[in-house]
Formats: sequence, structure tokens, C-alpha cells
Amino acid sequence: MTMIEARGLVKRFGPATAVDGLSFSVGAGTVTGFLGPNGAGKTTTLRMLLGLVRPTSGQALIWGRPYRELGDRRKRVGTVLEASGFHPARTVTDHLRVRCAATGTGRSRIGEVLEETGMGGLAGRRAGSLSLGERQRLALAGALLGDPEVLILDEPANGLDPAGVLWLRGFLRRLGDQGRTVLVSSHILAEVAQFADRAVVLDHGRLVSAGPVSELVRAAGTGSLEQAFLRLIATEGRPG
Repeated sequence: MTMIEARGLVKRFGPATAVDGLSFSVGAGTVTGFLGPNGAGKTTTLRMLLGLVRPTSGQALIWGRPYRELGDRRKRVGTVLEASGFHPARTVTDHLRVRCAATGTGRSRIGEVLEETGMGGLAGRRAGSLSLGERQRLALAGALLGDPEVLILDEPANGLDPAGVLWLRGFLRRLGDQGRTVLVSSHILAEVAQFADRAVVLDHGRLVSAGPVSELVRAAGTGSLEQAFLRLIATEGRPG
């Protein structure tokens, strides 16, 4: 079953084309790495999927419908686009209580998501005192409050130290093993290879390659996802 789909997505900002005829799909219960160099159009695409940016043309769909047409969408789709938006004076728990009120989620989930994200010991800390890595974990906790089937995450490893990146690898893999559908953009390719079932590779707003991580590596004739990615991008960038 297709859970996330882009159909011929185009997004132009004035004369600049950020996304150029992009089509891909993400199946249910898979963890998909969304890869591309800076400026490839990853964040713009994720924002179109979440109804925050209007496509110039094409469709951005979740469960076959635009995000804004989904019923109970804030519970069904968990999102992390950036680790910000925290009131510095609120405690971790208070922040999540506000998120519960905004999404109609029961507060009973707060303790569960704090433990899932390793934030249980920081429940009374003020958000303004958290490190960037801790704010990333708090953002992930907020995304999980509604117990969503779909998660869309933009660079969740930003600000994490090596131990945090290792934790994130296991965390994302567990989400997939629970049957959730996860689309995660990342530039840490060695880590993506550890947790992702599939990868979608962009460059200059266009699809370069999509498929199981193992097949992308094998087709590129390399020994790692990093090497496969660099070869794909180099090939895409050659004049035709």
C-alpha cells in the first residue's frame, strides 16, 4: 500500500525551480531515506507533502489525499521539520501538554514518548536550557504523541553527538519494525544505510534514483551507500 506519494511535483520560486517534475512513492511499513545534496529540493518537497508549501503543479499525497484533506491529520502524521518552536520558559512536560491540547491527544502519552526518546530524566527542564540534540529528541517526542502511522522527519540527526546518532539509528529502525511508515531526510549517509529499507535520491529537484538501499549500492557497483550516492550525483551532473 502506498502511504506517501509525489506525482509530477513542481515548485518554482520566481525564476528558480526548486522541485522539477518529481515523482516517487513510499510504501506502508517502510523506512525511506530521502537523500540529496544541499539545495536538492528535499525540504521543499517535505513541506509540500505537509501542505506548508503549495506546489506550482503536480500532487503531494498522503494516503492518496493532500495532507490538509486528511481527517485527524495531526494524530495520523507525525512531523519534525526543525527543532524549534519551543517556548524557552516552558518545561519539557509543559511543552508536550501544549502539543496534546493542540492535537487533541490524551496526556497519558507524555510519559511514554519521553521514555521512547530518552528524555524521561529531563521532564522538568526548561526548553530554553536544552542542547540542540535534546531539542531534537523533544521534537521527536512531540511527533510521536498521536501514535502516528506516518512520520516525516527532516534531518533529525542535526545536533546529535555520536552517541545520539547511534541512538537515532536504533530509534528509526524500531519505528519501521513497528509497522510505521517513515520518510527521513538526512545527509549522514552511512547512518541511513544502517536503518533505511529504501532510499530516494534527488539532485537539482529531480529524481536521480529510488529503490531498496541494497539494490542502489549494488547497481552503482560500490561498497557503500555513500559511494553509490556520490556516483549517482556525479552521473546526474554530467552534461548530456
